[in-house]
Amino acid sequence: DDDGLDSLDGGKPKNPNIQIYYANRSFCHIKMENFGSALVDASKAIDAKEDFPKGWYRRGSAHMALGRPKEAMRDFMQLCKLAPQDKDARDKLKQCQKQVNADKFAKAIGCEKTKPPSQTVDVAKMDVDSSYAGPVYDSGACTADFCRALMEHQRKELVIAKKFAYQIVLDMIEMLKGSSTLVDIEVPANGEVTVCGDVHGQFYDLLNIFNMNGVPSEDNPYLFNGDFVDRGSFSVEVILTLFAWKLAYPRHLHLARGNHETRNMNKLYGFEGEVTKKYDEELYQLFCEAFCLLPLCHVINNQVFVVHGGLFSKDDVSLDAIRKVNRDCEPPDEGLMTEMLWSDPQPGRGRMPSKRGVGVAFGQDVTENFLKVNNLKMVIRSHEMKEEGFEIEHGGKLVTVFSAPNYCDQMGNKGAFIRLDGKTMTPKYTSFSHVPHPNVRPMQYANPMLGQLMGM
Repeated sequence: DDDGLDSLDGGKPKNPNIQIYYANRSFCHIKMENFGSALVDASKAIDAKEDFPKGWYRRGSAHMALGRPKEAMRDFMQLCKLAPQDKDARDKLKQCQKQVNADKFAKAIGCEKTKPPSQTVDVAKMDVDSSYAGPVYDSGACTADFCRALMEHQRKELVIAKKFAYQIVLDMIEMLKGSSTLVDIEVPANGEVTVCGDVHGQFYDLLNIFNMNGVPSEDNPYLFNGDFVDRGSFSVEVILTLFAWKLAYPRHLHLARGNHETRNMNKLYGFEGEVTKKYDEELYQLFCEAFCLLPLCHVINNQVFVVHGGLFSKDDVSLDAIRKVNRDCEPPDEGLMTEMLWSDPQPGRGRMPSKRGVGVAFGQDVTENFLKVNNLKMVIRSHEMKEEGFEIEHGGKLVTVFSAPNYCDQMGNKGAFIRLDGKTMTPKYTSFSHVPHPNVRPMQYANPMLGQLMGM
C-alpha cells in the first residue's frame, strides 16, 4: 500500500517530502492505538529518507507501545545518532535500555526460581490490623454474602485486607489449575447466560451491570470475556470482585483471558502500577500466575464460540486443536493463542495484517469456515469499543460485545451485555450508559512512558 504517493518518476519520488506524510500518518495511528499500522508507516518514512529522525521516533514509539523494548531500543539508538542533541531522544533510549535490562534480570531470576509465587508466599504469617472493619474472607468457603460485602466495601473506596486479597488470588490459582484452555458451558433449555465484554477497570460500571442484570448465581450465570484490568483505575476492585464470584460459583461464573491479562500490557496500561500502589509487588506476581491459567475461550451449548479477540491466520482450525494449546504462559509473538487474544474482524472477505501489529484481521469467509468446520452457530468476541456496546457483523454470525461505557472517561460509547437462552441460543442485547465514579482519572497508574509515547 503506497497510496500512489511515492511512485517513481525518473528515478525520484513524485513528492520529495513523502517521509513527512508517512511520519504524520504514523503519529495518527499511534494516537488511535493502531500500532501495527504505525509501524508500517514509520518504516515507509524511513525507507523514503533514512536520515529522517521522526521516522525512527515513530517506529520506536510504536514498538514500545507494543511491549517490544528491544526493537524500540534499536530505533531510538539510531534516532540518537541522527539527533545527538535531542534530550527527548536520549531519555527515550535510556528508558528502553532500562526496560530491556529489567526484562533480562526478571528472566534470569525466573530461571533461578524453581517454584511459582503461589508456592512461596506464606499467608499464615500475614496479620490483619485490629482496626480493619471490612469483610473477612474464609478460604475455601466463599459465599455470595461475602461477594456482596466485598463489592460494598470497595464501592466506598476501601481496600480489603492484604491477607484476604492474597488468599482470594491463591484460591483462584488452585481452582484455575483444574480448568482447561477451552471450557464447555452448558445452559439448560429453560435457563439463560449473560456474556459481558471488556470491563477495563471500570468497577462502578461493573456494579451497574449487576444492578441491572442481577448478581451471579446458579440461576444467573455469567461469562466475562477478558480485559478485566488496565486503563480504568479500579482494576484491583474489578478483578477481586470477579475472582470472588468465581470462587463462590465456580460453574456459573466464567472468566476468559484477554490480551490485557498479560505482563506486557499490565506494565504499560496500569494494572501493575495499581496493584503495587494498593498492595505490593508480590500480589501482582500472584495475579500474573492466575492470569496464565485463565481459559482462552468457551463454547456454550456446543453452538456459540466465545473468545476475547478473534479467529485465526489459517483455515480449518478445530476445537480439538484449540484444546491442545498450552495456555500457562505469556502469549508468544504468534500462533493460535495470540490470535485468540488479539485478532479483529474486518468487512468483506479474506485476511489482512492487523492494524494493531499483533494477530490478524479476518473476513466473513474466515468466520464461516471456522463455524462450518466445528459445527457451530456463531462467534461472540470482545476486544473493540463499539458505540452501542455491541456490533453484529459477518452476516449475523459474529458479534462484538464491549462492556466499558464511556471508555476511559472520554469516548462517549455505551456498554452492552448479551443474554442467550439455553433452548435457542438467540442473543438478546442490552446497552447501557456509564455511571458516576470517584474522582480518580483513568490511566492513573499507567506507565509514564506510555503517555509520553502517545502524546509526542
